[in-house]
Amino acid sequence: MSTEQNLITTPVTADFLRGHLDVEETTHGLLPHRLPAWARRRIPDDLLAVAEAQPSGVRLAFRTCATTISLETLPTKRVYRGFPPPPDGVYDLLVDGRLTAQATVAGGNLRTVTDMRTQSAEFTPGPAGTAHFADLPTGEKDIEIWLPHAETTEVIALRTDAPVEPAPDRGRRVWLHHGSSISHGSNAASPSAIWPALAASAGDVELINLGFGGSALVDPFTARAMRDTPADLISLKLGINVVNSDAMRLRAFAPAVHGFLDTIREGHPATPLLLISPILCPTHEDTPGPLMPDLSGGTLRFKATGDPAETAAGRLTLTIVRRVLADIVGQRAAEDPNLHYLDGLGLYGESDHDEFPLPDGIHPCPEGHRRIGENFAELVFADGGPFAATTG
Repeated sequence: MSTEQNLITTPVTADFLRGHLDVEETTHGLLPHRLPAWARRRIPDDLLAVAEAQPSGVRLAFRTCATTISLETLPTKRVYRGFPPPPDGVYDLLVDGRLTAQATVAGGNLRTVTDMRTQSAEFTPGPAGTAHFADLPTGEKDIEIWLPHAETTEVIALRTDAPVEPAPDRGRRVWLHHGSSISHGSNAASPSAIWPALAASAGDVELINLGFGGSALVDPFTARAMRDTPADLISLKLGINVVNSDAMRLRAFAPAVHGFLDTIREGHPATPLLLISPILCPTHEDTPGPLMPDLSGGTLRFKATGDPAETAAGRLTLTIVRRVLADIVGQRAAEDPNLHYLDGLGLYGESDHDEFPLPDGIHPCPEGHRRIGENFAELVFADGGPFAATTG
């Protein structure tokens, strides 16, 4: 049986990482980022700064004959004052594309949010830890270790009982996706079970997930980052954060989305580009934001606090957003045949909500993530879909 003392230590370099746009060298190791450094300098708040550094969709990918693998990391865990801490983030280990083992890392830094509205927080340093995986299948295999989607993770060292090398390029298409906390993975069971990861597996594509909790706000720097990122397929899931933050009125929203698309097209003039409207969310279907936490029932839920009557003055709801996004694609389609629209109600609509209701009124449960991933694969990656594989 292998012990930590006789394992081979391999320094983790950027060659071992997938699904990131940048890597920061820290005093401990490597910190993957999902926005490049220049874009991070444009970030206006802690909410997005924390979200982009949480490695949703980021994984180590390597080839090895090892049957024992240990990954040393320093996680930073977020807790909310007055609430019990969430469970430790899960590390998913896939062997040749199949989920084979899971682990967690105890300890780490602690970021205690003291005000949910401003996201102001207190930072408490903590120790690094190790995710252990043992009794893996023998023989040469491709390994992926998906990092916890909701914990900032500094990767320190990889230890194995056999040599490792970065995974070879399999030639799969690269899917670049941007969305909100639902795309980020809120309430998902583990990092490879967030809906974009499930859809990517079904579509046999390499995922770069720019799902940012609370922060899909049509930011120009995110559009520029996407413009500059090589990709074969691009999707944008916009609307819910604009509504629940009450960030824009109708007059500003439509031109902002046009500008976002214009920027992406500067770098990807003919790439299949899918604009997705919000999934069903009864909280905001016909009621504007802002969204506020609601503890009246003893558990955390969210409620919309806007006045539906003010939609006449341009305040946004999900119903309005879906109409606007569909109109935008309709306006541009004649000049951009590779631009497509997907109504989010096709991913998660009334029947899905009846079966798998949103636990907090905003985010899907693990089964909801699976349903969204399955529906996306059927509507988008299958034959006839905008991301269907072509042959010949």
